[in-house]
Amino acid sequence: MVKEIERAGIPVVHICTVVPISLTVGANRIVPAIAIPHPLGNPALDPAEEKKLRRKIVEKALKALQTEVEGQTVFEN
Repeated sequence: MVKEIERAGIPVVHICTVVPISLTVGANRIVPAIAIPHPLGNPALDPAEEKKLRRKIVEKALKALQTEVEGQTVFEN
């Protein structure tokens, strides 16, 4: 879906837990997530810390969305 949406001219950020799969499918903007069962959080953290973690990932994805890329780019933590 990521490639088709971008082909239509809409930039996309793929937040994923397994970066090599995103690279294989050809996603251009890739933001690594936390873990497969909890990609955008960590239930072991207290609620305030988990909220910070989630905000950091979403802010990184928004920054990636605004960034011009030439091909596949992984936006590390």
